[in-house]
Amino acid sequence: MATNAAVPSEGLYAPDFEHDACGVAMVADLAGRRDHSIVRKAITALLRLEHRGARGAEENTGDGAGILIQVPDEFFRAVVDFELPAAGTYAAGIAFLPADPAAADEAATAIEQLATEENLRVLGWRALPVDPDKADIGPTARAVMPSFRQLFVAGAEDGDDAPTGIDLERRTFCLRKRAEHSTGVYFPSLSPRTIVYKGMLAEPQVDAFYPDLLDTRVTSALAVVHSRFSTNTFPDWPLAHPYRYVAQR
Repeated sequence: MATNAAVPSEGLYAPDFEHDACGVAMVADLAGRRDHSIVRKAITALLRLEHRGARGAEENTGDGAGILIQVPDEFFRAVVDFELPAAGTYAAGIAFLPADPAAADEAATAIEQLATEENLRVLGWRALPVDPDKADIGPTARAVMPSFRQLFVAGAEDGDDAPTGIDLERRTFCLRKRAEHSTGVYFPSLSPRTIVYKGMLAEPQVDAFYPDLLDTRVTSALAVVHSRFSTNTFPDWPLAHPYRYVAQR
């Protein structure tokens, strides 16, 4: 608890009730050099923010934590079983799908149809590795845990006409929003530039839960991490931070 001694008690306000909130940190290489060390330093920063996150009596269920990094193009090319176009001409993102396999397949099929309607082509899906046992995910978080797949999409056009930058971002934005509204599937991010790994996790669980973050081939020149303290909402997998552009305090 932090007390603001400079502000006196007045009316219903009392400085003794001032509390610290969520924690956020950023690591970046100013020269733009991508390296796995940036990811590791960001995870270290996240661990130092553990006092900013919240947990209840169930110590292995956190209010939420996560990390935003640049799309690790070389890593993705090494682990997917389909061809990726040039970096910057495709978008990648994690989908929080239903836990039931049949329902997850149905949602994925619906998302593929939406992608076509948004002038996008689905390059493929990757079954995202997760390790809830190694991360020691608590029963509350497990009870509402989705299944996880990574979606890779590109513009319907090929070659020099392939959309990049803000054009591709606009299309993936529309796909994300339509998927969320019509299928209930949440994407922490879907972008040609950055990707978010997050969840209803405590700070030490993030890289244990997502083995990608431990792979030295996952490199970035920047990383934003966030440790959540729920205030006016209960914790949930989609409500963890960071978001796609900002991390709130």
